[in-house]
Amino acid sequence: MYAVVKTGGKQYKVTVGEKLNVEQIPAELDSQIELEVLMIADGENVKVGTPTVAGAKVVAKVIAHGRGEKVRIFKMRRRKHYQKRQGHRQNFTRIEILSIA
Repeated sequence: MYAVVKTGGKQYKVTVGEKLNVEQIPAELDSQIELEVLMIADGENVKVGTPTVAGAKVVAKVIAHGRGEKVRIFKMRRRKHYQKRQGHRQNFTRIEILSIA
């Protein structure tokens, strides 16, 4: 059994017990959250929502908050004496999928 959920503007295919990093969610550690379910599949039985599946819910537990790897941005214009260096670290929330119903 798996489900497709939407959080942080992205879609994830999740199963029970899976741990994944999603865009930062303002929730306390060890708290449970519910995610929007766009599709749910159990064997050959597939339900697709418009846009969400009515009555379906995915419960996840917040394990940790953190920051991702640093992405380095370097811009340069040749022969113009222009160079710009920049870095970025995206915040994330690590969640564990507890149940799909």
